[in-house]
Amino acid sequence: MNFYSIYIPLVLQNIITLSVNLADNIMLGAYSETALAGVAAVNQIQFVYQQLIMALGDGLVMFGSQYWGRGQVQPIKKITASAMYGAVTLAAVLFALASLFPRQAVGIFTTDSGIIGEGAAYLGIIRFTYLFFAVTQLLLAAVRSTETVKIASCLSVLTFCINCGMNYMLIFGHFGAPQLGVQGAAIGTLLARMAESAALVFYIWKREQKLKLRFRDFLQFDWKLLKKYYRLTAPMLVVQGLWGVNTALQTVILGHMTAAAIAANSAASTLFLMVKSASVGAASAAAVIIGKATGTGDLAKVREYSGRLQKKFIVIGVLSGVFLYVLRIPVLGLYDLSPETMKMADTFLIILSVICVGMSYQMPTNSGIIRGGGNALFVVKMDLISIWGIVLPLSFIMAFVVKASPAVVVCCLNADQIFKCVPAYLESHYGNWVRRLV
Repeated sequence: MNFYSIYIPLVLQNIITLSVNLADNIMLGAYSETALAGVAAVNQIQFVYQQLIMALGDGLVMFGSQYWGRGQVQPIKKITASAMYGAVTLAAVLFALASLFPRQAVGIFTTDSGIIGEGAAYLGIIRFTYLFFAVTQLLLAAVRSTETVKIASCLSVLTFCINCGMNYMLIFGHFGAPQLGVQGAAIGTLLARMAESAALVFYIWKREQKLKLRFRDFLQFDWKLLKKYYRLTAPMLVVQGLWGVNTALQTVILGHMTAAAIAANSAASTLFLMVKSASVGAASAAAVIIGKATGTGDLAKVREYSGRLQKKFIVIGVLSGVFLYVLRIPVLGLYDLSPETMKMADTFLIILSVICVGMSYQMPTNSGIIRGGGNALFVVKMDLISIWGIVLPLSFIMAFVVKASPAVVVCCLNADQIFKCVPAYLESHYGNWVRRLV
């Protein structure tokens, strides 16, 4: 089981990618708290979109890793083409909506006209990144299904350098560049996404030797595989989309409570997402390992790997929680926020450092082991019940009926990361979750 050889590059990729967002937040926070809040609102729209693209990629990895375990490459190419059709369609739809209704989209998250104006200006440019993001993520999922992961880390470094450099120049107007504020941040991100896609396409064309994807592979239609792929992936799209909406609704709830809450949540959640990279990487690595083992047909090995992986998840969770708690003070010190916003962000991060422990076990177990083993429906049902049946109704009641503090609402919004540990443990140890898809 080559867990760490897959896990470490994926974690580095996530950390570097999110470091771009952290740098954006720090720079925009220093430029204007209104600008920071406006970009945070737009990022909620992007987060929903990213979750949908990730669902398509996860479905690709589920199928691809099992075919890879059987030594079959051609079906992986056909499924990659099927996934790419869906991703490009989603990119086109979101681009159209962002072009037609920019202010209305930002207005979902706040009633502050200043924040809406900054968010709409940012959205006007960032919408051009959607296609590049879709292509990059689906190609990375394709090569990840064959255990090729280091290229993702290299691309993240490239993106980080370009984005941070351009942001420093264009947000503040350094080195003779115009001072563009949020538009400068959007331009930096767009240039980074374009370079990232171009570098990945070049790598696959010239260097990648397992799949050897070519443009003509995306012109092949295998209707049987396409239907099989989307039949499995459709529930994942629903749940990932609803998860993105759930995260966006957190901003809606907090943004309508106090003026400082949306900026505090942006500062806290960006750092939390960086530490969460350890869990996301563990889930992605587990999905590849479990999927490959399932594809070979050795079900005893699948169960053995599941038990060993879960022990690693617990250790990762404890270390992540401690790391987030310790790191919160120096990182928040980099922001130029009001005392009220700073105190609220610190409280949020203390809560999230506890949440991080449970999340680091349940997420890789559910999304990595159980879903990687072919049982996506269990995760779908659990998320629908926990998020839409428990977490969101409870959070709305606490925020708008009980009038609880933002800290209490944040606890409610993240409570599922703790209680989902129980069904994850029971299903992975006693459930019939192994499904051979190929």
